[in-house]
Amino acid sequence: MAKKPTKKELAAQKAAEEAAAAAEAEAQQQQPAQGPMLSVLAQYTKDQSFENPNAPDSLRAGLAAPEIQIGIEIGRQMLEGDNVEVTLMLKAEARRGDQVAFIAELEYAGLFAFQGVSVEEIQPLILIECPRLLFPFARQIMADMTQNGGYPPIMLEPPDFAAMFRDEMMRRAAEQPTN
Repeated sequence: MAKKPTKKELAAQKAAEEAAAAAEAEAQQQQPAQGPMLSVLAQYTKDQSFENPNAPDSLRAGLAAPEIQIGIEIGRQMLEGDNVEVTLMLKAEARRGDQVAFIAELEYAGLFAFQGVSVEEIQPLILIECPRLLFPFARQIMADMTQNGGYPPIMLEPPDFAAMFRDEMMRRAAEQPTN
């Protein structure tokens, strides 16, 4: 008949199991990361502008809501190693007829590092994932900027960066001379 372990033996067994689990978790943390990795090293405003050329007349109560045109562009600059600076360029231009109500422009950038990424994978990361990570912060800055200018905050809808990337690739392919 098997002897029932004492409380002291059970406590020692539990402590040994916990120590083994902690050692295994530490060993996993010390192993190099497997697969591709994208790190955000920094995020920052490069340029920001708000023009309110017809204030205070353009802010009077009872005016029709202005028509707003939104433009989004993505810039990139390869840096040393596997680092890249990606810049979201946002522009909102509001007009009532042919009169400008406001113009809000923002260049919001991030510095990103890549590891374990193949050449085929890097362009989609730069033009889809990096802007997707930056967009919520740029959106908030644009909303604050328009609100601080006396207008309701502009809440930009998240763009489809994957569709923008596909369009860019199709445009480049169309520009390639055929043999």
